[in-house]
Amino acid sequence: LLGLGIGWAGRFFVEEQRFAARAEEVAALVARSHAPPVSDREDAEGTLDVLYTYANVEHSVSGVRTRADFAAGMGHGSQVMLLVDPEHPGAPREAVHARARASRMGWLSWGLALGALVAAAGFGWEVRRLWRKEVVPLRLGALVWLTPDDGYLPEGKGEAEFSAHYFRQDVKQPVRARCRPQRAPVRNGGKVLAAVVPSEPGWCRVIDEELARQLGWVR
Repeated sequence: LLGLGIGWAGRFFVEEQRFAARAEEVAALVARSHAPPVSDREDAEGTLDVLYTYANVEHSVSGVRTRADFAAGMGHGSQVMLLVDPEHPGAPREAVHARARASRMGWLSWGLALGALVAAAGFGWEVRRLWRKEVVPLRLGALVWLTPDDGYLPEGKGEAEFSAHYFRQDVKQPVRARCRPQRAPVRNGGKVLAAVVPSEPGWCRVIDEELARQLGWVR
């Protein structure tokens, strides 16, 4: 989700930069202005209906956004400067308002860079967590016969945790084990095969039959 958000913001930033690079300043006449009531104008926007000529073509555009107090001060026939994109001459922006917005947009690139770093760090942390959780017991752990403390494995979908124990040199070792209830574990009576890392009691993974066959442990 963070990556998608950064991608959307990045496209928005690029479009804003392209508009700023292409836009040309054009004088226009105000046909009508729209502004909220005086009590609601702080940090609010108003709109202008404008008439202007660009590339020998007359344009009449409604809803050009600007600051509310600026719109309130513009009457019929007032002159206003617009920024017009040659590729989209029918979508102008009021020049002062557009430039103020562009100056604020300058911070967006830093925000995008920070967001990308956070996303990369989060992705790396999740990959590392999954590697330690899923792969390390299989690579570095020991295979033991695990006895669930409740006498049975949990049911349900997805991954589940349960308390269990195994014996190592006649010493009972308690662990928190993980399994996928929808997969059949390798069993030996009431015990299940598991990979454990003795130095990390929480890194205990039940070996299901499908995984054991994939690893070549059973035929």
